[in-house]
Amino acid sequence: MNGRPGLPELTALTAIVSHRSFRKAADDLGLSPSTLSHMMRTLERDIGVRLLNRTTRSVAPTEAGERLVTRLQPLLSDIDAALAEVDDLRGLASGTLRINTSEIGARLLLGSVVPAFLARYPKLSLDLVTEGRLVDIVAEGFDAGIRLGEAVPRDMIAVRFGGPARFIAVASPAYLAGRPAPKVPDDLRAHTCIRFRLPSGKLYRWEFERHGQEIAIDVPGALTLDTMELMAEAAARGMGIAYLSDKAAKPYFERGELVQVLDDWSPPIPGLFLYYPGHRLVPPALRAFIDVLKEAKG
Repeated sequence: MNGRPGLPELTALTAIVSHRSFRKAADDLGLSPSTLSHMMRTLERDIGVRLLNRTTRSVAPTEAGERLVTRLQPLLSDIDAALAEVDDLRGLASGTLRINTSEIGARLLLGSVVPAFLARYPKLSLDLVTEGRLVDIVAEGFDAGIRLGEAVPRDMIAVRFGGPARFIAVASPAYLAGRPAPKVPDDLRAHTCIRFRLPSGKLYRWEFERHGQEIAIDVPGALTLDTMELMAEAAARGMGIAYLSDKAAKPYFERGELVQVLDDWSPPIPGLFLYYPGHRLVPPALRAFIDVLKEAKG
């Protein structure tokens, strides 16, 4: 090979073989037939192999030309797709990206992902809808959802972010001052617990695991709440033991208002995922958001 062919020459060869015509390929590429013919002579000279058999009325690839074009076509398609994607992101139209998420997921996004996204794409706006219930994001008009991995529908594409999570039992130092801390989950039956009501209306059973042993307890307690933020606040006020996401408890730990109990019964779980339908074209705005989300993971 006398030289490395350029992308224009390879694209032109593919067009000629596809159309079986210099004239039609030239029209498609916006070139004159004579320019196209010169490009093919240069290409054949550079690689040292005849690629096209020409007559006054037709053109057809040689065996070498056919093999080369067969390999080139998927590569050129990938290049076109990559360039189109970049062009989409560069020219994002104004609009709104709607994401349904838990409140904890929204708080994580507000830390770095949302500011970076809005700064990079000022023509876009972001609508984060927080609620406890798991919704059908397609039926309710959302572009994506954010939930724990175990709650993500199986037919969705999921992108993990935020690292692993834990659900933990917590209490205030004041609550624990006058009584022994629980050593095993069954000890919770002798404590005052702050119970959690699921969006479905059912009371949540606290789940623990250690060395493969799984335990779910319907804990006793006079107070029932329906958000982890309220449960954390109630526990910090000494009203009992609560069962929370470690991320919901983190600011209370930092202020010394809560401590963890039953630590060795609370293994990590995969954590939060952004998910979206895999059966339809991903909107450019969502692709842009996912790119920012992945950068924040690193």
